[in-house]
Amino acid sequence: MTEGLPQQPPDQSRPDRRGAFFLLFFCLMAIGAGNTMLIAAVLPPLSREVGLPDWMAGAVFALSAFFWSATSPFWGKQSNRRGRRPIAALGLAGYSLSMLLLYLSGLAAMSGWMTNILLIFACLAISRSFFGLFGSGTNPAAQAYVADRTSQAERRDEIAFISSGFSVGTVVGPAFAAALVATAGILSPLLLTSVIAAIMAALIWFRLPEQRGPITDASRIDEETEARGLWHSKNVLPFLVFAVCLSLVSGILTQVFVFSVMDKLNVSGREAAQYTGPAFTVGAMAVLLAQLVLIPRLKLRNKTLMWVGCIPLLLGALLMVVAADFATLIIVQFLIGLGQGLARPGFSSGASLAVSPQLQGNVAGLVISANGAGYIVTPFFGLFVYEYVNPHVPFLFCAALVAFMAVYAYYALKDGVGEFEPDDAG
Repeated sequence: MTEGLPQQPPDQSRPDRRGAFFLLFFCLMAIGAGNTMLIAAVLPPLSREVGLPDWMAGAVFALSAFFWSATSPFWGKQSNRRGRRPIAALGLAGYSLSMLLLYLSGLAAMSGWMTNILLIFACLAISRSFFGLFGSGTNPAAQAYVADRTSQAERRDEIAFISSGFSVGTVVGPAFAAALVATAGILSPLLLTSVIAAIMAALIWFRLPEQRGPITDASRIDEETEARGLWHSKNVLPFLVFAVCLSLVSGILTQVFVFSVMDKLNVSGREAAQYTGPAFTVGAMAVLLAQLVLIPRLKLRNKTLMWVGCIPLLLGALLMVVAADFATLIIVQFLIGLGQGLARPGFSSGASLAVSPQLQGNVAGLVISANGAGYIVTPFFGLFVYEYVNPHVPFLFCAALVAFMAVYAYYALKDGVGEFEPDDAG
């Protein structure tokens, strides 16, 4: 370990470690539930009710994704310098504010207080951007927190565990969203999510055990560990390339899926939640199957998880082209969820294991940034092409990109990079 840097051995024996991981699990679950409700049950129907073009709905997410990708590395570094707890709490507070502003913007649009399409779009985009700017702090801080307290042999399973919190949220979210939209209105999930995120931010701030204190001489970390060039390190870059590609595929398949369901099944925006909610729930259950059952039992290498995860993703993208009924759409979501559930822990833990303990916050920020990078351009590769070119092209593009990702993961990742050492003591 570099002289002068704080010693941060894995906190494996502390009795509060499991409780802390569960708290982070529930925080990511809140984010996952809110995001799924927004994507599946609120924004697409809202955009059609107020007259926004489909691509504008995607652009709301794109601007937020740009800020997410730009700021995640910054928040990852700040979690090294200022501690994991304050950055994770700040992220949840930013998420809460974002959902509250989205609720107020949507209320103004649906009540007729705002009628100008560009003004509605601007308010929605700015509101969502608070999530990209500040909400991006929670994920890298949470991942680095786990890395601080696990040995290399444990890390993949524990990262998969807290990541599955997001997936559990996506299971819970659509079910709640469908009920809330039917009983309390299309905007009610936004208000509920804002309140829950605020509560989780307070719990993180007051209840998450934190031993890492602020580091005042922050510049020494960058100088002594060469963190500035981490993104193009030969051991890290392949994981980031794969993550960006998966982000692009996930963004297209998620955003276009909602509008495709409305068109294929010929349902209105308000009725769509009855179909997209259960479909996303099945997809999220497939993610949980992969992360909580398959990964711990199969003990596959990170590299193997990445290219194997591409197989169901490829099948799901191709099946989406010919899907014409709800049952087929359910199968599509199961395949997409299974692929994501296998691939994401592969590159997340692989990148973490490829760097030293001092760089866990930095690499977590880069991974989370890469996770959101694809969403920046999905409105143009996905929704714009879907609406104005051909509805099948986005899914064919995803299929081709996933095939490339499988080959890339198999050949670009050197054996042993991003894998734990069997003799490692932590």
